[in-house]
Amino acid sequence: MGERKSVEVRELMRPDLAAITGYTPIEPVEILGQRTELPPAKIIKLDGNENPYGCSPQVYRALADYPRYHIYPDPEQRVLKQALEEYTGMSRRHIVCGSGSDELIELILKLFLEAGDEVISCPPTFGMYPFLTEVCGGRLVSVPRNEDFTLDVAGVKKALTRKTKVIFVTSPNNPTGNLISRQEVLELLDTGRILVVDEAYFEFADASVADLVPAHPNLAVLRTFSKWAGLAGLRVGYGFFSPEIAACLMKIKQPYNINVAAQAAVLASLSDVNYLRHNVAMIIAERDRLFEKLGEIEWLHPYPSRGNFILNLVLRGNAGEIWGHLRQRGIFIRYFDNPVLVDCLRISVGRPEDTDTVVEALKALPVAAAGEEQTRRASGK
Repeated sequence: MGERKSVEVRELMRPDLAAITGYTPIEPVEILGQRTELPPAKIIKLDGNENPYGCSPQVYRALADYPRYHIYPDPEQRVLKQALEEYTGMSRRHIVCGSGSDELIELILKLFLEAGDEVISCPPTFGMYPFLTEVCGGRLVSVPRNEDFTLDVAGVKKALTRKTKVIFVTSPNNPTGNLISRQEVLELLDTGRILVVDEAYFEFADASVADLVPAHPNLAVLRTFSKWAGLAGLRVGYGFFSPEIAACLMKIKQPYNINVAAQAAVLASLSDVNYLRHNVAMIIAERDRLFEKLGEIEWLHPYPSRGNFILNLVLRGNAGEIWGHLRQRGIFIRYFDNPVLVDCLRISVGRPEDTDTVVEALKALPVAAAGEEQTRRASGK
């Protein structure tokens, strides 16, 4: 036998994917407990915008009683679409479900992007948009938000080229918590590009543009069960699209992308909407209390939010160091470590006792003098 040739596997990879940085995800409670040497019950996890009250009790029963885990799920999502049609009032012709709304973002990009096509994102915003644009071979065009985190619609229009295919906006925006106006949505729709409005936090804001979908074939609106329904671990999202786009997405998705456990959980959740809405109301009330308490800390500037989280500008001290000090105490909040948000911390809304603990811990931290740039940003000048 001849000498075996060495195979350089990396040379066979797509160079752009081999060099990709990757998305920075949050970690589960078990891993956080290992890193802090604290039991999971002692961890205060306010870094993932998860629902502190969990899912409906009916979900546990539905998962325990489901009899057909050995059978593949329905690739056409018929039962799910019927239930979502009843819940949302939107015809099932417009509905496609995904393994989290993240999968729908990826499917949209796969459908519309050819190599080198452009996608507009408006940072600071959800990090999945640039990540999946790279994965799908697109070119990201960033149009930063204004100082007050409102959308720079004129900047978006100016950034358009013949290769621009998709524009992403989030409402309420993550991590800043503010809404996009209906007029801004209509202006962006007039560009003729695919406009994706991500309404992952819709239930906490009670503001939507989904009703515009039937009359605007270039509009897509995304929703999720991760936040309001407490199903983040089961990964179920859905979106509203024109029937033409919906049909194409159904063709290119993985056939069995919604597993039977996730489907059972969604159906159980939608049969217990009043329970979940009560939890949402408690989170909204606690969001308002958390905002008030954070505003009492002289070196923090909390931004008003319509989501289940609050972004804070650190006026004195180092945001990364503050984040690290809290981690040592088993309190996990979000620090983004990027130029736009380098002085910011995002805190998810938890239970009242979580609010009390994190506020007490923040008040106990020693901080330095205010920086000129931080003070300027807080004033919005």
